Amino acid sequence: MMKRQGDILIGIITLTIMGGYGYVIAPIAATQPLRFGLLVSIGLAFGIGVWWGRVAKRKARRKAIVVPFPVSYRRILKERVAFYNDLPTADRMKFEKKVQWFLADTQITGIGTVVDEVSKVLVAASAVIPILYFDNWHYDNVDEVLLYPGAFDGRSFAQEGPGRYTLGMVGTGAMGRKVILSKPALINGFLRKHDGHNTGIHEFVHLLDGADGDFDGIPVLIDNKCIAPWMGMMYQEIKNITNGKSILRAYGATNKAEFFAVASEVFFESPERMHTTHPELYALLTQLFQKPTT
Repeated sequence: MMKRQGDILIGIITLTIMGGYGYVIAPIAATQPLRFGLLVSIGLAFGIGVWWGRVAKRKARRKAIVVPFPVSYRRILKERVAFYNDLPTADRMKFEKKVQWFLADTQITGIGTVVDEVSKVLVAASAVIPILYFDNWHYDNVDEVLLYPGAFDGRSFAQEGPGRYTLGMVGTGAMGRKVILSKPALINGFLRKHDGHNTGIHEFVHLLDGADGDFDGIPVLIDNKCIAPWMGMMYQEIKNITNGKSILRAYGATNKAEFFAVASEVFFESPERMHTTHPELYALLTQLFQKPTT
C-alpha cells in the first residue's frame, strides 16, 4: 500500500513539474518551433528519467531479496546489534531482507574515511530498526549516506576548524536526500547497546518523520487514531524533560522532531527501561512503530 502511495505521489509531483514546464515554454511554440521541440525533448527526458530511476530501484530490491544474506553481515548483526538479537527468528529474516533492500537502494560514501563492511551493515541496521514492521515501505527521501571520520560543522559540513559539534544530520538544500553521519558515532551507538543513545537510529527516525515533507514529530505512517494521544504525550513529556522528570536526554526538549527521535532511540535501545518508567510513552511508541506485543 505504501509503495503504491509513493508511486502516486512521485507521479503527481513529476506531472505537476512537467505541466508547469509545458506552460512556461508553450508561448514559444509558434515562433521558435525548433527550440520548442528541443525543450519538449528535455522535459520528456526528465520525466522518463524520474520514472526509470523508480523502476531501477524496484529491480534492485527484487534482485537483492533473492541473493542469500551474506554470512559476514549476519555475524556483524549478531555481534553488534542488540535489537536484531532480541528478535524472533521470523523477524530476523525480515530484518535481513530489509537490510538488503536498503543497501540496494542507497549509496554509502566515505568522505575522508573508508566504508568497511561493519560500517555498511550498521548504517543499514540504523535504517531498518525504525521501519522493520512497516511492510513494503522504503526510504524514498534518501539516496546516499555520507560517512565522515568524525564530528563536523552542521552548517558548512567542514571537518576541520571550530564549530565541529555535529555527529549526524539529515541534509537539506544542496545536501538534500543525504544523511550525514560521523563514522565513530555510528559505531559507538551500537557498542553502547542499552544507553538509549544511537546516532544512526536518531537520524533515520528523522527521515521517517520527514517522509511527508514536514519534520514535526508526527511521521507519515502513524495511525490517525494515534495522532491526538501522541501530540498530547509529546507536549507533556517535553515539559517533563525540561523539569528533569524524564529518562529522555535534554536534547529531546529542543522541539517535536527532536523529541520523537530521542524518544525512539530509548524505545529501541532500552525498551524494558522505558516500559518500566514511562509505560504510556512506551505503549504509544509500540503502536506508532507497529511493534508486535507479546
